[in-house]
Amino acid sequence: MGKMDLKCGKYTLNLGSKTFIMGILNVTPDSFSDGGEFTSVDIAIKHAKEMVSEGAHIIDVGGESTRPGSEEVGVEEEIKRIAPVIEALVREVDVPISIDTYKSQVAEKALSLGAHIVNDVWGMQRDKNMANVVAKYNVPIIAMHNQIGTEYSTDIMDSMINFFKETVRIGTEAGISHDKIVLDPGIGFGKTADHNIEVMSRLEELNQLGYPILLGTSRKSTIGKILDLPPKERVEGTIATSIIGIQKGVDILRVHDVKENLRAAKVADAIVRGVVPWTK
Repeated sequence: MGKMDLKCGKYTLNLGSKTFIMGILNVTPDSFSDGGEFTSVDIAIKHAKEMVSEGAHIIDVGGESTRPGSEEVGVEEEIKRIAPVIEALVREVDVPISIDTYKSQVAEKALSLGAHIVNDVWGMQRDKNMANVVAKYNVPIIAMHNQIGTEYSTDIMDSMINFFKETVRIGTEAGISHDKIVLDPGIGFGKTADHNIEVMSRLEELNQLGYPILLGTSRKSTIGKILDLPPKERVEGTIATSIIGIQKGVDILRVHDVKENLRAAKVADAIVRGVVPWTK
């Protein structure tokens, strides 16, 4: 992917100039990795500030776990979880805030409170009003590939590319400009461990679509299967996928462990992008 300015309200992310880090802030009781740890507003804000101090460029706030087998929560409950956190973050941290939701009503509430980005794990294809909300507020949309079940009738990358073409069609028809769309291959969503490995090995094929790519592999089960380790012991495995992602054209990494992934990304950027500190 070439260089592109991703405008997020008063912030501009110069994609292509370096790898950007999105820090995960789950305010859910049942997230697979850190569920229940950051449900108090004060604790959530403290953790967000820690991630920003470690170098996070974006904070992604989620009020509903999307792990396989998790229970859906209603719109009102999700808003109740995320609203006070987003209100506080907009005041207290100086980076863009992303709302991780596939529900347009939750997204609209978050955007009305000052959130800058929508991160939709269904790529605007589950809630048909999501594209209209994103267009109304003129914010970036991170559109993830997803499906029910893990059966693919065609080549998995072809299937993903067709899914993203439909996402782009939905977005552009609603009035979302091309420079506001970021794609996410959805590692761990509608995919087996073998699928996840194949998608990672062929990630560069998504570059043909011409949009920035966000990669979210942090602490995921495929890494756990490879290493036979629980979620909080998968940082090295996550970093391995982050580096491979950068080599294959990824612009943004969505991670739990900000400091470690950012350090690795800086080294990868020096090699892949030629971004070395002594030339500044």
